[in-house]
Amino acid sequence: MADRRGLRGKAVRGPEGRDMAPRGHRAKTVREPEGHDLGFSSSSSSSSRGVDDDGEWPSAAKDRSAKNKGGRDWCGEGSDDGEEGEEEEEEDGVLSAFVCPITMEVMRDPVVVETGHAFEREAIARWFSECASLGAAPRCPVTMEVVDGADVKPVVALRAAIEEWTCRRETAALRRACRWLTKAASEKEALRGLDAVMRGWKLARVGKRVVRRDGMVPMVAAMLRNGSARVRLKALQALQEFAREDDEYRDSVSEGDTIRTIVKFIDFEDCQERELAVSLLCELSKSEMVCEKISELNGAILILGKVACSKAQNPALAEEAEMTLENLEKCEKNVLQMAENGRLEPLLNLLIEGSPEKQLRIASSLEKIVLSNDLKNLVAQRVGLLFAGVVENGTLPAKEVAFKVLDHISTNTESAKVLIEDGILLPLFRVLSVDGVKFLPPRLQEAAAAVLSNLVACGIDFGTVPLDGNRTIVSEDIVHSLLHLISNTSPPIQCKLLEIFVMLSSSTTTVLSIISAIRSSGAITNLVQFVESDHQESRAASIKLLCKISFDMDHEIAQVLRSSPTLLGCLVRIVSENDANADEQDAALQILANLPKRDRRLTMELMEQGAFKYIARKVLNICRRGTANNIVDNTMLEGLVKVLARITYILREEPRCVALAREYNLASLFTSLLRLNGLDGVQVLSAKALVNLSVESRYMTGTPNFDEHEQKSGLTWFGKKPPDIQLCRVHSGICSIRDNFCILEGKAVERLVVCLSHQNKKVVEASLAALCTLLGDGVEITEGVSVLYRANAVEPIFEILKGNPTGTLQQRVTWAVERILRTESIAKAASSDRGLSSALVHAFQNGDSRTRRIAEASLKHINKLPTFSQIIDKHPSRRGSSIGSMERYFRSDR
Repeated sequence: MADRRGLRGKAVRGPEGRDMAPRGHRAKTVREPEGHDLGFSSSSSSSSRGVDDDGEWPSAAKDRSAKNKGGRDWCGEGSDDGEEGEEEEEEDGVLSAFVCPITMEVMRDPVVVETGHAFEREAIARWFSECASLGAAPRCPVTMEVVDGADVKPVVALRAAIEEWTCRRETAALRRACRWLTKAASEKEALRGLDAVMRGWKLARVGKRVVRRDGMVPMVAAMLRNGSARVRLKALQALQEFAREDDEYRDSVSEGDTIRTIVKFIDFEDCQERELAVSLLCELSKSEMVCEKISELNGAILILGKVACSKAQNPALAEEAEMTLENLEKCEKNVLQMAENGRLEPLLNLLIEGSPEKQLRIASSLEKIVLSNDLKNLVAQRVGLLFAGVVENGTLPAKEVAFKVLDHISTNTESAKVLIEDGILLPLFRVLSVDGVKFLPPRLQEAAAAVLSNLVACGIDFGTVPLDGNRTIVSEDIVHSLLHLISNTSPPIQCKLLEIFVMLSSSTTTVLSIISAIRSSGAITNLVQFVESDHQESRAASIKLLCKISFDMDHEIAQVLRSSPTLLGCLVRIVSENDANADEQDAALQILANLPKRDRRLTMELMEQGAFKYIARKVLNICRRGTANNIVDNTMLEGLVKVLARITYILREEPRCVALAREYNLASLFTSLLRLNGLDGVQVLSAKALVNLSVESRYMTGTPNFDEHEQKSGLTWFGKKPPDIQLCRVHSGICSIRDNFCILEGKAVERLVVCLSHQNKKVVEASLAALCTLLGDGVEITEGVSVLYRANAVEPIFEILKGNPTGTLQQRVTWAVERILRTESIAKAASSDRGLSSALVHAFQNGDSRTRRIAEASLKHINKLPTFSQIIDKHPSRRGSSIGSMERYFRSDR
């Protein structure tokens, strides 16, 4: 072979003396894989350098042997001294036969033309194309002989020799770079070594095999722990190039703790290596084996999820993190970790697309994941129909898992509504029907009942949600079926079904349907009997249900309690227990409070059970503590007062009730409860109790008793009162608030007068009724009016009438005004009150027959109507007249 120096200065003559160098090709310094310049250069184009006078191309390059030692080495770094350059240079130079005469570079695909000269296939093709464009015949670039342009043949032996030579040189260069990829290497040496590896990887065909075979990938990966940020960045770039090759290299890069180090870079937001680390992990995640390794690193998915959510800060980085997560979805473990960290879509995709066995496995994992409300809604939207089908037609293991998932996601209101729209109610009802119960184990029945309980709690109107056809879940036959199931199943299922009825009874749109179905089925007896159940949850649920329906089914509940006093005792015991559940205790109290208050038998049974004594002490304790800061006491107080007020309705028939009322001074207690502003219900009940007590006062008024040393004959006191004895002005006897419940004592009148100005009309009406007991038949009406006048009650009563009330309030206030206007001084002063006159006219024209008659009498008192006869007595007796009594109002029930 010719020496390479012989070719350097040789000129190539183009056709007809013209420069035939291919267009766009400039002289290049040929770099070897080892890092040496080959020392050859191509001739410059005629456009840039011109053509010599003799038609020859000028030599494009001189001998560069001196520059090979002083130029840049293969890694791109200049040699610091001559010794390093000598170490890197091979003993043998480049053979001229390996160099293309056109490109002056080592050939990769050599071909030979007719003259026997070898060229790079691509270069000679461009040469022939240039000749054709100039209109000249194809010529050999070396001999300038005309040749057949199509007759080029590959030189297999030369190509093999070049490849072998290149392989040796590249291998040697890469191996020399390994000495810099160590912990002991300086920053400059490490960067030089990494540059060498990357150049060999990019420029050499065998470099990739050498990198893998000689274990350079772990050496580059070890540079990630280098103290220099520049080295770490360069190492990340190199590893990213390796990872782009194939799965084999990706697996090699991921060996050791490389994945952990990469994730650490990603986790630090201010780290320079973060973006490259995300890109590298994105490339690595294309391998399933690497995905499995990432799944074993705790927190990796969470960190990537955080980066993927940072689109506002760094959109490009977030997009790469998102792509990485999508790649990681190939591994089921990663999908489960994503679901645990809030990325649920991949898991739901597997659940929808997987085989039945895989669906069961994925669903089992899903029911163990703690989901936020948004994720529960997502699950319901994506797989709600799937689980509805499993509930109806799935295998027992699949149903069990489906019930667990549905129980989890149905606790959210929005997801429950989605499930209902997907038609989950009908499969659940079929599972809970009597026929379905025969074929399902109890645990699945309980799970189905729990899901249905969660769905009912979402708060929609179930009276409008179709079950099948025209039936709804509150249709009579459906309710009958569920009530029948309550009596024929285990306590846990009973508890859930009772809770379902509690929630349906809490809605104003469905409570009447439930009450109607319970009444028609006769199930109230069974429901009441649950109050003595040993299963605490079932007992609590039944008591809550009875509380919801007790207002409308009070007589049915009372009938059951009368037939079984032990049930009533259970309710009393729950109310009186100190450690009872607050909700259960309040519900039991409301049941007792809603029982018919004039039911003498129940009242006496409550007294036998000691209920009134406990409640009286409880109310007294609450009043002493004060209720302003005790919400529990406030909520219970109304029920306690309502139960305690029961005894005021049978005082005349039961001396024991009178004795209890005196023992606990109930009149004074109810008077003190009038002060509790903000508790309107308590004030209404207290005023009504005072009405009952005050009505009985006239029957309990005592006669004067004297000590023996003061007693004298009847003639001594004839026509005059005994000294030092204060008689009640209204009741004409000895009165006290404790003994005969006279409301003139204990400031009851003053507090009732204050309540006349209350915003709540029910409080006003009850307070007015209590004050009207001082004006009723059987008492000194004139003195009663005087008491009200001195208590400043007359004007508030007139103001109530001026408000043109309706109903019973209109009747009461009209009656009271008529009694007050019987006092001539008041009637004379009121005659000039146009507002009062107008209110009486309104009552006269719009009231019922009795109210119109009383309003007519009032108008005559103030001379607004003429008196045509003596039917209306202008001067009624001190103890009443024929205008009517308020007794019927005092005895009115709700």
